[in-house]
Amino acid sequence: MKIFITGLPLEVGEDELTAVFGDFGQVKSLRIIKDRETNQSRGFGFVEMPNDEEAKEAIKRMNGGDYNGNRIKVAEAQDKPNTGGGNTGGGGFKRNNTRERSY
Repeated sequence: MKIFITGLPLEVGEDELTAVFGDFGQVKSLRIIKDRETNQSRGFGFVEMPNDEEAKEAIKRMNGGDYNGNRIKVAEAQDKPNTGGGNTGGGGFKRNNTRERSY
């Protein structure tokens, strides 16, 4: 199960967070999302745990808790909706150059 965590203190590293979730069971992978330019944590990340029951227990016990002075939110990650990519005609500004002009 993939878990989404938000509200992480900026100084928390992946090793520390892996150890915290490791208290609930095996951690398959963990990633704290970082800013591309500064390489600083953006305050959220993802944990993947192979055992769903252990993951659910981690969510239940950690969601809304205090972590180094920050209230964190922990929930099952939702799959990103497939928007189909490319131009589907939605949104944006379109100029209509076929208007008739009257002078």
